[in-house]
Amino acid sequence: MKIHEYQAKEILLKYGVPVQNGVPIRDIGEFDGAIAALQSRGINQYVVKSQIHAGGRGKGKVYNPHNRAELILDGGVKFTTDIEKAREYAHKILGNLLVTHQTGEEGKIVKTLFITEGLDYTHEFYIGILLDRAIGRNVIMASTEGGVEIEKVAAETPEKIIKEWIDPNLGFQSFQARRLAFGLGLSGDVLKNFVSFIKLLYKAYEESDATLIEINPMAILKDNTIVALDAKMTLDDNAMFRHKEYPALRDTNEEDPLEVEASSSNLNYVKLDGNVGCMVNGAGLAMATMDIIKLAGGEPANFLDVGGGASKETVENGFRIILSDPNVKAILVNIFGGIVRCDRVAGGIIEAAKNINIRIPVVVRLAGTNADLAKKMLDDSGLAIIAAEGFKDAAEKITKVLNN
Repeated sequence: MKIHEYQAKEILLKYGVPVQNGVPIRDIGEFDGAIAALQSRGINQYVVKSQIHAGGRGKGKVYNPHNRAELILDGGVKFTTDIEKAREYAHKILGNLLVTHQTGEEGKIVKTLFITEGLDYTHEFYIGILLDRAIGRNVIMASTEGGVEIEKVAAETPEKIIKEWIDPNLGFQSFQARRLAFGLGLSGDVLKNFVSFIKLLYKAYEESDATLIEINPMAILKDNTIVALDAKMTLDDNAMFRHKEYPALRDTNEEDPLEVEASSSNLNYVKLDGNVGCMVNGAGLAMATMDIIKLAGGEPANFLDVGGGASKETVENGFRIILSDPNVKAILVNIFGGIVRCDRVAGGIIEAAKNINIRIPVVVRLAGTNADLAKKMLDDSGLAIIAAEGFKDAAEKITKVLNN
């Protein structure tokens, strides 16, 4: 689950990680209260930060959501020492459409602002922590190229990214923290402050059950202290039972509406850019199904795992969600009946066809428990369903109907 910058900083602060002071607001009427709170802390320069689940906010463009031709403001992150100017920025950003290189042309409506302190700093760096799946260990990445998209650094100057892999049996060691500091060219008090900062950050990563923490930039202030100026954080959905407060951090406005609807039906759905809707049980089979569609010349429109205990209602909801995507031109149902019985899936397909107006081709491949009974049910239903005998046959038939 992705969370906003201000939420990530609240979590990091609990672990003692130094972060930029700030106050989130969701209504322009809250602006004066945010400024007053910052002034009470001796702060007299401000940054107005848009809060969306995408990077590149500072270089983005703010548009009128009702008239995309009307550019309102360059940049979704604005610095000023003038309160009225900060108010003007807040008016122009809040409630409008922010388009960045990560949002794509559709952009995101800004529904929350983070009014923060403006800090004077001498250097900025990139810090990232995540799991290296190829090695099976957490990795800390650091770079002197702070404030720059790490993807660009990796592509153009990969030698500027320093990495330390963490042995899960030993944990993050002090010598590794120092090695990162030396790699960034730090010394003296800054080195000591960095070692403290990175240790606290890694503790926050592990104990909060994060799957990603990015601090970009991490800034060195004039007094040699270190502060997280920005924070991107993704939390592990599978660890929610350990953190009862996490569900409240979810912002469904930032998620695809179809994915939100799917989660409410206990379906694992991810929208893609293709034209073949996929309904499969089991994540591994779903991935394999998408692969074979690609190999046969098609393009998957989604990842949809109906789960091992799929019911008629689950299957029908799956069809509704797939058909809500206007790009879908055909549907491939690929079910292996292990825990779930194929006849139950067939019943769900029949019910869905009765309750939903399915006007596109549907190819069905069922194998496993009660597959013969399921095939008979579909044959007797009178529905225009294309039966497939095997994996390859299913992919070829779905590609054929797309080309007709």
